[in-house]
Amino acid sequence: MNIKPIAISLTVLALTACATKPKVEPVQERPVVEAPPPVFEEAAPTPPPVVQAPPVVQAPTFDPNAPVPGSAEDFAYQAGGEPRVYFAYDSYSLNSDARAALTRQAQWLQTYSNVSAIVEGNADERGTREYNLALGARRADAVKAFLVGQGVSPSRLTTVSYGKERPIDARSNEAGWSRNRNGHTNLTSGAIG
Repeated sequence: MNIKPIAISLTVLALTACATKPKVEPVQERPVVEAPPPVFEEAAPTPPPVVQAPPVVQAPTFDPNAPVPGSAEDFAYQAGGEPRVYFAYDSYSLNSDARAALTRQAQWLQTYSNVSAIVEGNADERGTREYNLALGARRADAVKAFLVGQGVSPSRLTTVSYGKERPIDARSNEAGWSRNRNGHTNLTSGAIG
């Protein structure tokens, strides 16, 4: 019998018996912890788009006494009551009232672009016929130049001077003379009625 393998086996057995076994800790089971449900932050609600209200447009007030739009009466009404501007004695300069009235005339003439007019220059009775015809022409030209400067086509406007021949006020005093010194925009074609 061979003793050698038995001796080796016994030696191994003895060595293993003497060796310290590492202590193995029992595995403790961890308690199962459920994960909290996910937290979702709610986004701030998106505000609705800002919709601006359309501007409030006032309906034009209806004036039953107003003249028919586009008529000669409407032209006079829009111009401030009459289609005339007045001048100082021996002058053809347009004052601020005349410029304001002519601005309104020009706006009307631009609205009704088919209308033509003749600008009549007038003077009071003082002075010679020839002098007043020349002064009336300068007044008519001043009115036309202003209207053209406001955008009215010069082809729609003609001028004439009546000098002192066509007074609108027969009085021979300053009140009458001041009314007779005028530039009159007289519609000749294209107006309604």
